[in-house]
Amino acid sequence: MGERLRLRPGGLEWRLIEGEVIAIDVPRAQYLGANPSASLLWEALAEGATEEELAELLMDRYSIDRLSAGRDVGAFVAELETHGLLAERDG
Repeated sequence: MGERLRLRPGGLEWRLIEGEVIAIDVPRAQYLGANPSASLLWEALAEGATEEELAELLMDRYSIDRLSAGRDVGAFVAELETHGLLAERDG
């Protein structure tokens, strides 16, 4: 199984409002919003999840194929990493 990813601890405040995540990256004073599919992934990352588990969530919720789900998860994780929103990876 793949590495468990998590949202960055500290300085990241968020709430789920009407199925969408609204977040504030406090140290950067940046507002973030996530659509329903990204919010599904965000909530899973709050608890910790592998990319495979995230793809399964998308496949189950939106009835999409594994390739599309994996591509979407990869893009979402890359975007979070670019903005420093994921916890540091071990290794």
